[in-house]
This record gives sequence, C-alpha cells and structure tokens, in this order.
Amino acid sequence: SFGPVRRVAWQLFDLVARVDRPDGVGRPRRQGLDGQAGVESRGGFIGQPAHGPAQCRHLRCHPHLNPRPVIGCSSLDVPGFDLIAQDEDVLVLDKPAHLLCVPGRGPDKQDCLSARVQAVYPEALVVHRLDMATSGLVVMARHGQAQRALSRAFAQRLSDKHYQAIVQGHLGEPGDAWSMVDAPIAVDWPRRPLRIIAPQGQASQTRWRVLKHLMLNGEPCTRLALSPITGRTHQLRVHLQHLGHPIVGDALYGNAVDDGSARLLLHACALSLPHPRTQLLTRWTSPVPF
Repeated sequence: SFGPVRRVAWQLFDLVARVDRPDGVGRPRRQGLDGQAGVESRGGFIGQPAHGPAQCRHLRCHPHLNPRPVIGCSSLDVPGFDLIAQDEDVLVLDKPAHLLCVPGRGPDKQDCLSARVQAVYPEALVVHRLDMATSGLVVMARHGQAQRALSRAFAQRLSDKHYQAIVQGHLGEPGDAWSMVDAPIAVDWPRRPLRIIAPQGQASQTRWRVLKHLMLNGEPCTRLALSPITGRTHQLRVHLQHLGHPIVGDALYGNAVDDGSARLLLHACALSLPHPRTQLLTRWTSPVPF
C-alpha cells in the first residue's frame, strides 16, 4: 500500500510550501483555507461549490518535489507547475510561456503541462489548450464526467475567456469600447502550422479593447484586452496580424527577431466557466507577467 508513503510525501510537501509562502500557509486541508463561502486566489475568486467549501491551493509545486510516490525511482524529480486552485472536479493551472500543454511528436517534446500535472495527479484529464508560446490559465478535469461537462461548456461557448497582449504600433485609443475582428481563419497548408485569413476558413470572432499606449524597447506599442468568441488555433495572433499590429514576440506572425522580446506577449488572464458539478459560474484570474 502507498498510503503511508503518500502521507509522508504530503507532509514534506506541506513543509516546503510553508517555507515558500511568506504567510506560512501550506497545503490547505479539506475544509478549505478559511472555511468561508469563497476564497481569493492570486487575484481570482473561486466560487462556492454546492458540495462544500471551496478548496484551493495557494502554492507552487517545486521541480524537486512529487507528492505522488514514483515506483522504481529513488528521487523525486518531477518538473514543477503552478497550481492556482483545485477541488474534487477541476485543477486550475498557470502555464508558463514556452511550455507545451500536451506532448508533441518526438522525444524532445514530451515535457509538457499535462505530463507534469499527471505525474502528481494521475487522474487529471486535458480539457483545452493554449499555444506553447502563450502563458496563462488552463483548466484540467479530475474525472471523465467533469471533462465532458467542461468540454461541453467550451464547445457551447459558455466560457468567458480574457487575455492581455502587447502589440506592435499604436492601435486605436484607450477606452471602454470594444471593437470586433470578424474574419474567417483557415490552415495555410503549404506553411503548416500557420493559419491565414481566408474566405473558406472557419468563422472566427475576437473582441478587443485598447488599455493603453506605451513604448517598449524604444518602439510604440499598445496593450490590449482580448476576448475571443470562437476558439480557433492561433486565432488571436492571426487576427491581430490581420489588423496590422502583430503581437510583440510573435515568431510566427510578427517580427520577434526585430522587437527584442524574449517571449510572446500574450497571456490568458481570466477564465469563467460553469462549474462541472454545480453549474455555478466560477471565475479564475492570473496576474499578467509583462
């Protein structure tokens, strides 16, 4: 039985989490951090499920720790991931830029967010993805029924997704008004995996709003709020290129070599979904790292 080993691993995990956090809070117990109807997590609110108080983890899983016993392995060497919140149905993660969501082809593309999470939570199931270059919120399910409910919510456009990006050049004027890009996207077959705007493509809509103008590396740029209505591959990147303002750091659709950015400046900063168990709208947020 792995029961005693698992308990010792979690005790060690608690100890390191307490050291890592300035407030000394380690792994929350089953009743949640504060027993209140909701928990504030990294700027995001985790709603109260009907089956009990919200459960949330305010900690970073360290690269040298693995709360799950590794059979036949003498060291705990699972790479880390950032877990924003969890309950018995969902895991909410903050994906860094330059990390795949799921394994790619070839041995050099096996390290990914889903593999890291499944090393600790073997029951975790993929629901949706972000581009490798994009950072921000990703939700995984903890059982098949939750996966089906969350996938259905995305397919039926019941999710509310918000991103921030910094694009090249000054676009529009800051304000509260939203604009819309409504342009179909198709695969650029000779240059896969690139996408293009084409009449035969899939209908694609993106709402955008100017937050502010700024200078970055001596060049004029614009910080945008983005809310995709559809969820096509590379949609935000293609639509902003279509507007003539590619995202800073975009090696596929922009001038990443010339703009001097070490990463794509696109971050999934807020996500709202009906909770798979209660159907209550639940919102999570992640701070924009740029």
